[in-house]
Amino acid sequence: MPLDLLAALSVFAFVASITPGPNNIMLLASGVKFGFVRTLPHMLGVGIGFMIMITAVGLGIDQAFKAFPMLYTVLKWVSVVYMVWLAWKIANAGPIKGDASGTDKPMTFLAAALFQWVNPKAWAMILTAVTAYTVPTNFLVSLLIMTAIFGAINIPCISCWTGFGVVLRDMLRDPSRVKLFNYTMAALLIASLVPVLLGLE
Repeated sequence: MPLDLLAALSVFAFVASITPGPNNIMLLASGVKFGFVRTLPHMLGVGIGFMIMITAVGLGIDQAFKAFPMLYTVLKWVSVVYMVWLAWKIANAGPIKGDASGTDKPMTFLAAALFQWVNPKAWAMILTAVTAYTVPTNFLVSLLIMTAIFGAINIPCISCWTGFGVVLRDMLRDPSRVKLFNYTMAALLIASLVPVLLGLE
């Protein structure tokens, strides 16, 4: 992969990973609710699940959507329903506890990894990256390099969102503040669906 293309890919990976989206909003909320250590499986699930998805899409899953466009529409509707449910869960999350008690649990590694497949931002990032930053004459090598770059950049970026949530924990001990925070996070998650809903028209 030429150095200029490598640099452009790195910038794209950073911008796409650090900007708000479903993963980052959920990790911010998890950092507030559960702390950094308990959110680690969630973060690793996002990062590793995203890398697996890049490879799978690059190796031909996107061809299925080209052959059967209805599958993509179905995926979009599934993502909308699932993310509305997640937003409801965030909005109705209980107060922050100082210990690990309570019935709420952070998202597991597997759930976070599987979530990438119904995450509209993940699909947009991957389809853009695969079509714009791979080298046709050496596709497989450039795809593997892309996967490694996203892994190296994505996990630190999403960790920042979890860390920011941890910083906010003390500010959100007040039940009224945490309720406002939860409602705001839920609203942002719903707002992230606007481009998807527009695409369904």
